[in-house]
Amino acid sequence: MERSFKKEIEALKLGDGETFRGEGILAVTKALLQSGVSYVGGYQGAPVSHLLDVLIEAEDIIGELGVHLETCTNEASAAAMLGASINYPLRGAVTWKSIVGTNVASDALSNLASPGVKGGALIVIGEDYGEGASVIQERSHAFAMKSSIWLLDPRPDLPVIVRMVEKGFELSEASHAPVMMELRIRACHVSGEFAAKDNVAPAHSKLNPIAGPSRFEYGRLAHPPATFAQERLKVEERLPAAQAFIRAEGLNERFPGEIGEIGLIVQGGLYNSLLRALARLGLADAFGATRVPIYVLNVVYPLVPEEVTAFAAGKRAVLVVEEGFPDYIEQQVNVILRRADITTRVFGKGCLPKVGEYNAEAMLDGLAAFLRETRPAGLDADATGAEVDRLLGVKRDAVASVGELPQRPPTFCTGCPERPVFSALKLMQRAIGPTHISADIGCHAFATFAPFSMGNSILGYGMSLASAAAVGPNLDRRAIAVMGDGGFWHNGILTGVASNLFNKGDGVLVVMQNGYTSATGLQYMPSSAASRSGAAPGMNIEATLRSLGVRWLRKVRTYNVATMLRTLKEAMKTAERGLKVIIADGECQLARQRRLRGEEAAKLARGERLVKARYGIDDEICTGDHSCIRLSGCPSLTVKPSPDPLRSDPVASVIESCVGCGLCGEVAHAAVLCPSFYRAETIRNPSRWDRTLHRMRRRAIAWLGGAAEAA
Repeated sequence: MERSFKKEIEALKLGDGETFRGEGILAVTKALLQSGVSYVGGYQGAPVSHLLDVLIEAEDIIGELGVHLETCTNEASAAAMLGASINYPLRGAVTWKSIVGTNVASDALSNLASPGVKGGALIVIGEDYGEGASVIQERSHAFAMKSSIWLLDPRPDLPVIVRMVEKGFELSEASHAPVMMELRIRACHVSGEFAAKDNVAPAHSKLNPIAGPSRFEYGRLAHPPATFAQERLKVEERLPAAQAFIRAEGLNERFPGEIGEIGLIVQGGLYNSLLRALARLGLADAFGATRVPIYVLNVVYPLVPEEVTAFAAGKRAVLVVEEGFPDYIEQQVNVILRRADITTRVFGKGCLPKVGEYNAEAMLDGLAAFLRETRPAGLDADATGAEVDRLLGVKRDAVASVGELPQRPPTFCTGCPERPVFSALKLMQRAIGPTHISADIGCHAFATFAPFSMGNSILGYGMSLASAAAVGPNLDRRAIAVMGDGGFWHNGILTGVASNLFNKGDGVLVVMQNGYTSATGLQYMPSSAASRSGAAPGMNIEATLRSLGVRWLRKVRTYNVATMLRTLKEAMKTAERGLKVIIADGECQLARQRRLRGEEAAKLARGERLVKARYGIDDEICTGDHSCIRLSGCPSLTVKPSPDPLRSDPVASVIESCVGCGLCGEVAHAAVLCPSFYRAETIRNPSRWDRTLHRMRRRAIAWLGGAAEAA
C-alpha cells in the first residue's frame, strides 16, 4: 500500500477513557470497532482507501474481536456483502469512493435498500467532489434519495465523526434501512482527538457463529411481488422511524447567534469552511462561537421537518449552504417551510455558485451576497461586502503581479513502466497513421495529457474495451483499448474481454500489468505477486485470457520500446481476426523503488557489492532537437543552456530524479534519435576486480587524452 500504518494502528487498541489522537479516517476505523461491527469490506479508492488499508494492517486486532475482513474486486461485490445484514442481526460496514463506486454498486444497493436490514448496515463513501476530485462531478445525495438510503454528512470534527459512525448503525437498525456516511477529503484527513471507548466484540462473528440459517421469508427478497410492499414500507414506516431517531438523538446540531433574524443551514461536511469564512468577516471565532445562528445537517437525508421549521421560525431569511447541483436540500427546505405556512425567505444558489466546490472565495462571496440581500439589524452589510472585496482583492492583486502560473498537469511517475508503452504507441501512429484509442481509469489515464495526448474516451473503470465495441466496426482501422490490471479484474474481464469474444470483435487490447492497484495507493489485486497475507493469490491474467479463448496474445516487457513498437504494429496489421491482447508487463516503479530501498540497504549493511545504473546526455553530441522529451515526457528529462557558445538552442539534460529505468535510451534507439544518451554505473562496496578495472580505465583515458592534446 502507499504508506504504512503500523504505528497508527496501535491507537485502535485504546480503551475506555483513553484519548485517541489522529486523522479522521483512523477515527472512523476505531469507531467501527467500538460499534461491535461483525464484518467489513470494500474496494480501494481515495479519499477513503486508508480505511481498508488500516484494517488490513490491523488484521490481528480485528481478528481477536472476530471481525471478518474482505478486500473486494469491485464496489458491487462490496455492496453485496451487506446482504448478511438483511436476514441476520449482524452489523456490517463497507467502503469505496463515490460517486463512481456507488454507480458500480448501484444494483446491489437498490436490492439491499428495498427489503431493508435487521443488522446495522453502514456504507462509508469518499465524497470525491470538488477541485481535488479525481472523478466525474456528481453527488451521492441523489442516489440516497432515490433508494431511501439515509445519508450522513458529519461535521469534520473527530468526536462528531465517531458519534455519527456509532449512531449510524443505530439509525440503520431503528429504521431497518442502510445508511451512507459521506466523507470529503478534508474530513478524512482532519486531525483531532476524542475520548475512546473499549472495542466491542460482535455478538455474532466467526468466533461465535449463528446457529443455523434464518427462517425463509419471501418478504426479505428484493423480488416481485414483495418489492411493491417494500416500497410502501420505505415511505410509511422506515422514513418516519429514521426522522424520529434523528430528532431524538440530536444528530443534527444548532449553534445559536445574536443576529436572530437570519440563519444559516449548512451540510455538516461544509461547516468548517463556513465557520472559517464567518471568522474572516468577524462574525465567528475559531472555536465555534458565531454571531449568526447555524443549523448543521449531520444528516442531509432525510431532513426532519420539525427541526427545520423550529430553526426558521421567527427568522426573515435563511441561507442554505449546499454544495453541488441540483439544490436538493434548498428545495426540500422550501417545501417544508411552505407546507408549515412559514414565510421565511430561503436563499441558496442565488447567492452561492450553482456548481463547483465551495472553497474560501465561494463562501465569502456567498455570505456577502446573502447579507446584502437581507441587511440584518446590527450588521453593516455594505462594510462586510467591502471587506470581502478587500480579502479577495489581495489574491487578485497577487495573481496580477506575477501573471498566470503555467499549468502543471499530472503525469506518470519517473520511471513509470506505463510511459514507454505510450512512447511506442506514439511511434506506431507516426509510422502507420493515427487510430482511435479508448482510455480507462487508472494511472495510464495520464497519457491523455501532453506529451502523449492519447485517449478518445473514458467510460468507466475497466470499460475501455467495451467503449471501443462500436468504434472498431465503423473505423477503417483497428481501435486500441488500454486497460490496467486493476481495471481488468474490476470490470474489464467481463464487460470488455468476454463481451468482445462473444461478439467476435477485432480490436486490440493493451493490458498494463504493473502488479498493484497503483492509482489508489498500491493495494494488492488477484494477480499481484503477493496478497495481504504474503502468499501469492494464484491468479494470472495471461492464463485467464487464454482460458477465455484469446488466441492472439503477446507479453512484452514495457521498457523494451522497440519490441513493444514491433508488437503493436503486428497487432494492427495482422490479417488474423479476433481480439488481440498485448500484456505490457512492468512492475509499478513506486513499488519497485520502495522494495529496492530496503533490499539495497540490507546489502550495504552486509558489505555486499551494489550496482546502480544512471543515464545522462553528452552535451557535445546533443543537437537540441528534444525529440527524446516529446516522445517520453519523463520528468527527469529537462533542458539546460548549451555549453557551446556557437549553439543557442538548449540541450537536453537528465536530472537527479532519474531512477535508471532506461526509457530515454530505449526511445532514442527505437525512434532512431541522436546517440547522445549514455549509461553509467555506480558501484558501492566494489570488488577487487572493480577497483583494478577502474584504475585501468582511468589510465587508458589519461593516455588517450594526452595523445589527443599532443596531436
